[in-house]
Amino acid sequence: MRRLYRKKALSLVKELDAFPKVPESYVETTATGGTVSLIAFTAMALLAFFEFFVYRDTWMKYEYEVDKDFSSKLRINIDITVAMKCQHVGADILDLAETMITSNGIQYEPVIFELTPQQKLWHRTLLLIQNRLREEHSLQEVLYKSVLKGAPTALPPREGTASEPLSACRIHGHVYVNKVAGNFHITVGKPIHHPRGHAHIAAFVSHDNNEMFQYFITVVPTKLHTSKVSADTHQFSVTERERVINHAAGSHGVSGIFMKYDTSSLMVTVSEQHMPLWQFLVRLCGIIGGIFSTTGMIHGFVGFCFDIVCCRFKLGPYKPREVNPHVNNCAAPLLTDNHVQE
Repeated sequence: MRRLYRKKALSLVKELDAFPKVPESYVETTATGGTVSLIAFTAMALLAFFEFFVYRDTWMKYEYEVDKDFSSKLRINIDITVAMKCQHVGADILDLAETMITSNGIQYEPVIFELTPQQKLWHRTLLLIQNRLREEHSLQEVLYKSVLKGAPTALPPREGTASEPLSACRIHGHVYVNKVAGNFHITVGKPIHHPRGHAHIAAFVSHDNNEMFQYFITVVPTKLHTSKVSADTHQFSVTERERVINHAAGSHGVSGIFMKYDTSSLMVTVSEQHMPLWQFLVRLCGIIGGIFSTTGMIHGFVGFCFDIVCCRFKLGPYKPREVNPHVNNCAAPLLTDNHVQE
């Protein structure tokens, strides 16, 4: 009984077979079919090869949310060289709440204003990256992935001893500020603080040919998560303008460099995404199955059209055969009914 049930179950399963096997003696191979198969296999190999590189590649995903971290400090790195002596310039920060930020982390270093060849190369590289970022924003993803490890982020030191006079001042260092709008400025004269604000002493400095340089900066908090690094950083956009201070012509103001910054209330989370293995396998199966089905349908349609044309114009296998009158018909005669009865 068990064997009978097994045979019935096996026969039922065989009837449900969606992939019936055709004996090889019933299969006819043709040159056109072989050519189409060769083209299909080549297309499969090429598409699978390119799909593998797509699988290895990554892309950046951007997510936006409200920045809820108001208590943390924002670090500002400073490295500016002005063509004035250090005793004639001063730098400080004043935020929106009229809070004077201490500038203990800022250093004044007398230097030569002209850069060395190595420093000029570093400066040109930095300008090239900034210009490319303005023109092609996709470069930003490349920077996110590489994080520019090993690239110099600070001005290279001057090699050798300086023979020229130190007529410029390099203001560099870092300060921590609150996440509110503020104003970092470098003006003529050293800053002094008093209960009603602050001022700069510039009584012994000439005011000829003075200019005001203004930079309006918007800072966006950013969290970066890639396969190489995970860090909390910031992005920024800047708008700049400059004008000459000429009180006689009505262009009033204070000469100096003013950087007015503001922090965005939105935070950007940038994460590196990778195609999962199961998705790669599904896409690979889709490529193979799609090419097989498409080439099979094209081959069948072309063969069908070829048969119609040949049948219509009596070409190829549909061409009528000529009968040779000199060939005898050696076929055996059919038996009549009389012979069958005998």
